[in-house]
Amino acid sequence: MRAKRRWILVTAIVASITPAVARAAEELPTAQTEPNAPPSPAPAVPVVPNDAAPPPSVTIIGANDAHGVLGRDVRSAADENMGRIVDVIVDRTGVVRAAVIDFGGFLGVGSRKIVVDWNALHFGKIANKKDNISLELTKAQVAAAPEYKEDTPIVVLGASGSLQPLQVIP
Repeated sequence: MRAKRRWILVTAIVASITPAVARAAEELPTAQTEPNAPPSPAPAVPVVPNDAAPPPSVTIIGANDAHGVLGRDVRSAADENMGRIVDVIVDRTGVVRAAVIDFGGFLGVGSRKIVVDWNALHFGKIANKKDNISLELTKAQVAAAPEYKEDTPIVVLGASGSLQPLQVIP
């Protein structure tokens, strides 16, 4: 009878420590193939700060509703080649004010950059890369415009009555 009680006691003790031994065995590093290799790092647990930023908003624009304009050809109302848009000028608040057009020349030789008011451009049909943007100015007006150079005051050529002066924010 005593032997039976001892057997029940030993079985109960082994049963109670078996889960703890199993957890400890899982936490031990596994055997390395190289004797001096450091133990493998513990799996990374993602840490989320208490003040995590909310997810960003998402806007979906249809494939036919918006297109990039850099590199697009610009033509006058008389279908004259006016150059290509190479840059966009924004003011301090991020509002688009003008476009820089690489005008004149042949294959980049003899061309110069001029700035035209954003409102002088019309984007009627630009679904394909081959579609061009129209400009309310003539080739002669654009040819007379001063050249654009970075880090100098910008002279913006606008269509008649559409240019608004930039208000300087102190």
